[in-house]
Amino acid sequence: MTRYNKLVRDNIPEIIKKSGKKCKYHVVTENAEYLERLYDKLDEEIEEFKTKPSIEELADVMEVLETITRVKKYNIDDLKRVKKDKKAKRGGFDKKIVLDSTE
Repeated sequence: MTRYNKLVRDNIPEIIKKSGKKCKYHVVTENAEYLERLYDKLDEEIEEFKTKPSIEELADVMEVLETITRVKKYNIDDLKRVKKDKKAKRGGFDKKIVLDSTE
């Protein structure tokens, strides 16, 4: 038996069953635990993207971020506005600037 104890995509239990295997799982009922598991999942997906950069891995990162946005009840349009405002005030990352030090 392989143990995972991690948040997985909604269809994973059914996919496992269709493959002829059995699985045990539970559904998180508390928001605090859900957010903690989403944060862990975000770390996992970022590490996977860093190890194997691909559009599929980046899509996984975005899926987790979008879920966190909904769980935190942030409005996606507000998020886009804040992102745009921050970029206007502080810039983006397009110039590839690395700050070495200040005095």
